[in-house]
Amino acid sequence: MSGTHSHTVAFVRDTMLPQQEPPASEVGAIGWARHNLFSNWFNAILTLASLAAIYFVLAAVIPWILSPTWDGTSLSNCRETLAAAGHGDAHGACWGVIKERWLQLIFGFYPSHLYWRPIAAFVLLGVALAPVLFSDKVPSKLLIFSVLYPFIFPWLLWGGTIWLPIAALAGFVIGGVLFKLLAEQVSTLVGIIVAVAAAVVWWLFLAAPVAAALDAILPIGIEAVESRKFGGFMLSVTIGVVAIACSLPIGIVLALGRQSDLMIVKYICVGFIEFIRGVPLITLLFVASTLLNIFMPPGTNFDIILRVLIMVTLFAAAYMAEVVRGGLAALPRGQYEGADSLGLDYWQAQRLIIMPQALKISIPGIVSTFIGVFKDTTLVSIIGLLDPLGLSNAIRADANWNGIVWELYGFIALMFFVFCFSMSRYSMYLERKLQTGHR
Repeated sequence: MSGTHSHTVAFVRDTMLPQQEPPASEVGAIGWARHNLFSNWFNAILTLASLAAIYFVLAAVIPWILSPTWDGTSLSNCRETLAAAGHGDAHGACWGVIKERWLQLIFGFYPSHLYWRPIAAFVLLGVALAPVLFSDKVPSKLLIFSVLYPFIFPWLLWGGTIWLPIAALAGFVIGGVLFKLLAEQVSTLVGIIVAVAAAVVWWLFLAAPVAAALDAILPIGIEAVESRKFGGFMLSVTIGVVAIACSLPIGIVLALGRQSDLMIVKYICVGFIEFIRGVPLITLLFVASTLLNIFMPPGTNFDIILRVLIMVTLFAAAYMAEVVRGGLAALPRGQYEGADSLGLDYWQAQRLIIMPQALKISIPGIVSTFIGVFKDTTLVSIIGLLDPLGLSNAIRADANWNGIVWELYGFIALMFFVFCFSMSRYSMYLERKLQTGHR
């Protein structure tokens, strides 16, 4: 050892080490597998056991799925086809039932020559949602169509005169005009009360006669379709979309009301939320189906789907209110004080500062509630509405398809998964987009 630092070095090797094998790869697929699947003996055993389980499941399911039975006309015909194709004991799916009944599973008993109407309604639904869901990529002028769409949607599905949705829209116009006038000249609270009362009176007592009078003068409309012909995924999507769209604003109002300093408003909101949360949805649907008409005036024809929509919306709104309240509670006190320091009134503070942050925090809970509501639409089969599950029972009652189970339920589960997974992915996209400014 020689050099200026020799006195500071404890040991220096003076012979070469023997040559060794290169280390195992730490990158690529092999490196990923070593770190994630075979990092130790216990993980290796779990990985091998999981792979074996996946293999046995796929070995049984894939041949069942890949059955050449799309042209089957009945269950017995499918079994003959499977036996001729060499599928052992005729084990395999009978997809002929899906090919024959897929239109019924989607549209129910809606008249076939009017299929264009629900298709147009759901295509326009995407157009109306685009400026709301993708506000940074779609022109904001489309929001005008989004505002008008709630009146176009039921008209396309149920048909009838065009004057009825226009009369319903007029109720909002009347309420808005009264609120603007009274809020400027009297007070905001008086404006809200009078505007809501005027709109309700218009919808309950005046809208229908005015629409009928206008229809008698200038009949414009499309063929009407009865609610009992609704069914399949069209019915589930209709109930889900309406409940989702209406429950969020109602839930926000209930959450704000529960935190209100006005004692009466607070206790009304608390009572409503706790009552709805304490009652199963099935009970509310039975109330909508059987008991609600008892409390209505004699001769009142309250549409069954409209009753279900009201009950499902109220049920979802109660849960939504608690989700939004959680977001409000998570905000630091400084945000409220900051709004006060800017001189904002209550509604300006909620609209500009408080609610955007609270909703951002609440996105996972809101989307989970939406997904739960959409899946709960299958409960309407209990009160006689023919959602996909109700239709599957009717299809299996057919002698040709008696005994078919997994094919129908598998198709229904796949369709629900597509909708729910899409909502989940959009939630994750929205969370990433809203968090960008905070990184």
